[in-house]
Amino acid sequence: MQKFPMFLAGQCSTPNQDLTIKNKYTNQIIATAPLATPDHFEKAIQAGCAAADAMQQLTGAKRKGILLHCIARLRQSKEDFIQTLVQEAGKPIAFAEIEVDRCIETFSLAAEEATRLDGRVIPLDGTARGAGYMGMTRSFPVGLCSFITPFNFPLNLVAHKVAPAIAAGCPFILKPASWTPMCSLMLGDILLESGLPEGAFSILPATRPASAPLVMDDRIEFLSFTGSDTVGWQMKRDCGRKRICLELGGNATCIVDEHYSWQGIVPKIMAAAFGQSGQSCISLQRLLIHRSIYDAMLEALVAAASEVGFGDPADASTVVGPMIDSAEAERVLDWIEKAKSAGARDLLTSRRIEGTSVITPGILDQVPEDQSLCCDEVFGPVLITEPFDEFDEALEKVNRSRFGLQTGIFTESIKHAWRAWERLKVGGVIVGDTPNTRFDSMPYGGVKTSGIGREGVRYAINEMTYERLFVLRPD
Repeated sequence: MQKFPMFLAGQCSTPNQDLTIKNKYTNQIIATAPLATPDHFEKAIQAGCAAADAMQQLTGAKRKGILLHCIARLRQSKEDFIQTLVQEAGKPIAFAEIEVDRCIETFSLAAEEATRLDGRVIPLDGTARGAGYMGMTRSFPVGLCSFITPFNFPLNLVAHKVAPAIAAGCPFILKPASWTPMCSLMLGDILLESGLPEGAFSILPATRPASAPLVMDDRIEFLSFTGSDTVGWQMKRDCGRKRICLELGGNATCIVDEHYSWQGIVPKIMAAAFGQSGQSCISLQRLLIHRSIYDAMLEALVAAASEVGFGDPADASTVVGPMIDSAEAERVLDWIEKAKSAGARDLLTSRRIEGTSVITPGILDQVPEDQSLCCDEVFGPVLITEPFDEFDEALEKVNRSRFGLQTGIFTESIKHAWRAWERLKVGGVIVGDTPNTRFDSMPYGGVKTSGIGREGVRYAINEMTYERLFVLRPD
């Protein structure tokens, strides 16, 4: 069994081993780690504030060098990270390998951006009063940042906060999800030898009450949280004057339009709906299909879903591994039963594999819109389908959701694609692919209850920096 330290002010610390981490498929304890106390967070905040000037003074070349070191070490440790993701997150091994590759890409993008913290020249002589003045701006780091990350992408979603912070010149404190802290702590070992200034980072597994200063302490200038909408919006109420970025999930929809040659996209839909047990905030949850192709497509979807591999995440054929814990598995099954009681039609029955938290893929249609399976984030391997007659009707169905993260559109009509982009109240419209499409360079985030702010390396750096104006009157 592995025993991990935490990282307090850039130093290894092992005050206790109170956090146990389980293999999500076997439910056996595989590691322990410390749980930080409020005193640890106080020390981390003091050290982070003290390191802010040193982080800001790092040259672009030095910040890039730190990130390149992380890339080299991630490549060396790729197999270790893959196996850790399989065990601590129950992530199927094919998806674990993709996540490690994406983490390396995220650090690579940040390394490129580290030398691009530029500004602009502002003409001030556009009015008579501005004659003789020059204006310029530069980007400066906001200061100490706090990051709270989720269980479902315990490496790359950490990278999406840590790598931009280094590129921007911000010290940071990271609280990883207690279910999945191992990848973050392994990354801490890499950061420890990277050349970051003293005290510039802390990685502290903790309970929510103990980590409250990450939200409420005014010495922290920026908070980035990825998780549930209920928790995130409460954080916004509690965070005071600090900047905040919230990525809070959704119930992602995909629209398949009339006349679309849909046969080739069935595998994409399987991966989008059921990949890693649907535990992604842009997992395909709702599929709206034009009525003219509805029955034929539904038949093909049910047949394909019946063949999706499930079970042991270490098996290369597995697409649907375990839910993060048994309580989450039972919640998903409960939502399904409630939807069926309300009139939903069960086309492919989900069931729990005995002795595990694995739920097999399920498909339902005629799910009432007020059912949690439709209006909330299911975060499980369940797909609900619904026919529509007019394209605008489908857009209205998407917009009725309280969420607004991403929507996928399959259409042959450029007019429909453009109309979707103009009318959908979401953070991203993906034409020609499913809503779980994400590239680490693109702006990513939602509207409505799906959050505020944007991730994606360049956009996260924008969140962690501010423009400072310089006005000069040369004469």
